[in-house]
Amino acid sequence: MRYLHTMVRVTDLDAALDFYVTKFGLVETRRIENEKGRFTLVFLAAPDDAATVKEQGSRGRPTLELTYNWDPEVYTGGRNFGHLAYEVDDIYATCDRLMKAGITINRPPRDGNMAFVRSPDNISIEILQKGEPKAPAEPWLSMPSTGAW
Repeated sequence: MRYLHTMVRVTDLDAALDFYVTKFGLVETRRIENEKGRFTLVFLAAPDDAATVKEQGSRGRPTLELTYNWDPEVYTGGRNFGHLAYEVDDIYATCDRLMKAGITINRPPRDGNMAFVRSPDNISIEILQKGEPKAPAEPWLSMPSTGAW
């Protein structure tokens, strides 16, 4: 298992970038504009990690993911903090082990690539398949999402 990124929702992308990049010193490594989903993702890395992240992608070194939703939203109950992300060798084996331990898989890995669980304190944890996604398979393929993730 390897730690990948932390996601934080921001209400003013320009102000957030001014803080994290201009003042704090992080480096923007990637930006995704999603018109259909109406959001922008900006990945930032520490200066010592930036070259590796740019070369190997956001899974090369830990990053901070800023999520800016285009439609205004008031974030309450920790909603501005998004999730922790970890990469695993086998997403299906990991989710199976967690389920057998009594953990609810809130967002099953239907795509063979991504799943979400929650900690006892309701911190959302994203689990990502290392390398290429696995082929979609049961029981994950038809398993519905449960609760919030």
